[in-house]
Amino acid sequence: MGFKRFFTGLCLGIVLSVCLACSQRALLSEPPAPATPAPGAEAVSPTEAREGAVTDVAPAPPALSAEAQAIVASVAGGLANPLRKDVRLVAISDLNSAYGSTDYDPEVDKAIALLPFWQPDLVVCGGDMVAGQSPSLTPDQIRAMWQAFDDHVAAPLRQQSVPFGFTIGNHDASGARGPNNQFLFQQERDLATAYWTAPEHSPGVNFIDRTDFPFYYTFEQQGIFFMTWDGSTSRLPEEKLAWVEQALASDAAQQAKARILLSHLPLYGIAVGRDKPGEVLANADQLRAMLERYNVHTYISGHQHAYYPGHRGNLQLLHTGLLGSGPRALIDSNLPPRKVLTVIDVDFADPELTTYTSYDMATLRTIEYAELPRFLAGHNGIVLRRDISYDQLAPDEKSFCEQRLGQGLCTGQLPFPRPKTYTA
Repeated sequence: MGFKRFFTGLCLGIVLSVCLACSQRALLSEPPAPATPAPGAEAVSPTEAREGAVTDVAPAPPALSAEAQAIVASVAGGLANPLRKDVRLVAISDLNSAYGSTDYDPEVDKAIALLPFWQPDLVVCGGDMVAGQSPSLTPDQIRAMWQAFDDHVAAPLRQQSVPFGFTIGNHDASGARGPNNQFLFQQERDLATAYWTAPEHSPGVNFIDRTDFPFYYTFEQQGIFFMTWDGSTSRLPEEKLAWVEQALASDAAQQAKARILLSHLPLYGIAVGRDKPGEVLANADQLRAMLERYNVHTYISGHQHAYYPGHRGNLQLLHTGLLGSGPRALIDSNLPPRKVLTVIDVDFADPELTTYTSYDMATLRTIEYAELPRFLAGHNGIVLRRDISYDQLAPDEKSFCEQRLGQGLCTGQLPFPRPKTYTA
């Protein structure tokens, strides 16, 4: 009886050992069955980023405000957004209204609200950000104008983390001088300097030389060398021209992939009422020759209150449209005055370097080159539309220019400049 119990126990032990061994082998050799996700759980693939993972996905663009969304939705066919290239600039100018005004026209606020749509790397301004140049303005009134500019333009740009490169206009801090060579608007120049040099009003650019900021300075943005000079009057002092040449000859300028100049007054007249001496820089051809010598690609200006994408010689001339009060018509044109903003896309591999997309701010329709005059024969020289060379002008067009200006101010114009580029 005892032997039977012993034998039965031994058999049961052997069977149990075999079962345990088989179960362990099964556990080691077979993958576990996938768990059934709980209802409503999100499936995340192994290739998707987890919290804290490093990705190469670009950050999301700034969200459009409700105001901007409504503006975009109101554009029939949709608001044009050009192909983005190496660097994107947005060019604005002449934002001011009547003397002493702390109000801005709706187009100014409209432009600033839409900036996140275009996502510029830099906003450039051709001057006249406030409405000064009046001896009757008190310091408090001038400070109030700069505060209004900050509220409408500069503070929103800082909030969007968009750098702001600008030039001083005649209504910001005129460089006009009296008989004793003293500045007629010294108070406005002092208060403009106080506003711009306050740390809380930093424009966010990468300064190279800010010794005489905000009147003369240089900065760099993504391989582009920018120079700003005080074009608030028609003459640049000799000592400042020496600074200009020194800065343009510097390694920082010449090793850059491109060079762009910001000035309030343009070199040549293009607009009704502004096509005359005093409304452009004096000695325009000599200044242009200097800029060409240092391979400056584009001269961006304001003041004329009219948009015209032109060139003369080897220098591109972007006459920005205005956003503020008082748009002007182009000379020898039946086009109505309009307010304009320009998106500039820079492609370092493209010989033409820049592409413009300009918007009529009333309709947000893009303005095509073909809509504009093929050339403008201003009082101090012809400006050709940027897609036209002098050789492409018809005989009657050349005759028109030469009868008005003489051959010297009409001939010798070159097609698109071919800018010197550098490896990244």
